[in-house]
Amino acid sequence: MIDNDASSNDARKSHAGNDGMLSPQIRQVSATTWSLGSLTYTKVGLATLFAWLLFGDVAFMLRERSAAPVAQLMLKHFQASDLLTGLFLVTIPQVIIFLLGPVISYWSDRHRGRWGRRIPFLLIPTPFVSLAMVGLGFSPVLGAAINQWMGIGSENANFTILGLMTLFWTIFEIGVVITNAVFNGLVNDVVPREWLGRFYGMFRAVGLAVGIFFNQLIIGKVEQHFTLFFVCVGVLYGIGFTVMCLRVKEGQYPPPSEHAAGTRLITGAVGDYYRDCLSQKYYLWVFCFIGLSTAAFLPVNTFAIYAAKSYGMNMETYGRYLVATFACSFMLSLPIGWLVDKFHAIRVGQVSLALYGCLMLVGFFLTVDQASFGIALLAHGIVSGIYWTGTAAIGQMLFPKQKYAQYAAAAGLFQAAFSMVLAPLMGLALDRMGNAYQYTFLAGGIMAAISLILGWKVHRQWQENGGHNAYIAPLPVQT
Repeated sequence: MIDNDASSNDARKSHAGNDGMLSPQIRQVSATTWSLGSLTYTKVGLATLFAWLLFGDVAFMLRERSAAPVAQLMLKHFQASDLLTGLFLVTIPQVIIFLLGPVISYWSDRHRGRWGRRIPFLLIPTPFVSLAMVGLGFSPVLGAAINQWMGIGSENANFTILGLMTLFWTIFEIGVVITNAVFNGLVNDVVPREWLGRFYGMFRAVGLAVGIFFNQLIIGKVEQHFTLFFVCVGVLYGIGFTVMCLRVKEGQYPPPSEHAAGTRLITGAVGDYYRDCLSQKYYLWVFCFIGLSTAAFLPVNTFAIYAAKSYGMNMETYGRYLVATFACSFMLSLPIGWLVDKFHAIRVGQVSLALYGCLMLVGFFLTVDQASFGIALLAHGIVSGIYWTGTAAIGQMLFPKQKYAQYAAAAGLFQAAFSMVLAPLMGLALDRMGNAYQYTFLAGGIMAAISLILGWKVHRQWQENGGHNAYIAPLPVQT
């Protein structure tokens, strides 16, 4: 990786995008060199960048793939209801996104420091996430100790343990929300535009490999070793993500505007969010599409483990089904990344949503036993994997580059609004329907169909703004 600030100043200015940074359409400087802002990469430099990002991704995905399902098993083990599960796994994180996402993204876009504008926001929360995972693992031990110290009967132990889990999960999710709000911004700032689809294909492949490892070898044993599992994952995450943050180098950024550089962190964020993000109909359509389409997979994902148990499927068998879905997605990740670079994330996302909606509606009517549930689970996993791989770079391809994190966080607010309401409602409905988990397929199919309509609207406006070959992210008129 070569830092090329002074020598290519004029070239960068001539290619400046409408948002004050280098246009995302750049640009292969030569057959073997790629440039992004003040960063220029040779083949070796690009490979090194990918290696460190993917090294961090191993730790990132180990946390992402394992924390929620293991917490879900802990909740069921300590007799949490489906309503509490929805609140715990979805509503708590989405509320945190609602409160922190705009401020963190606004701050990160405008931060300038010796460590870059993204790395500090990734590095500082890492030890808190690690320690919170350790706390989750020790919740049963701590809960029993607190009850004994307070002289409370053992019949109330589950209540104390679930309370501790909620506390540690909230701390965990605060760190996760900060990290997730900024990590894709780092990718946007350091990975050349023409490699985004293939990078996210590799990104997904790493995550799927971690998922295969977890579901093949670990998930069947975690119910007997909650504490050991969370301690190990917390330590590995802390080490791996810290090393990535210290090794990836950010470039130089143009200074923020006079208005943006002010000290009004909260009021400035609110004002800029409204002016930049929420005052433009185009981005409102984009945010609704991203929010609802990502929420379409939430009903099945949130209650899949409970559904498996309701059909008599043990965790080893459930893990093997997930391994099969991850293996299929792993093999498809690089080809889908290539399709994204060739046809765009919007189109790949629409095709996957259409397929998902059809398959989930079929799954609702035909799921009657363990075997049919397994087939529906496979269909859900494979097609949702195509969607996640195909749309991983959609924000980088649609949002203004200089304020990417701000627009991505605004999309996150819409996703949070859909998810934080949907999950507990789904849990409440399942509680009242006697835990008939086949209805999660119906809910997912209906939301995918609605998302497809929103995607058609976004696609039409995307074409009006230049389409695949000449797209320019629209910006609000400055007053």
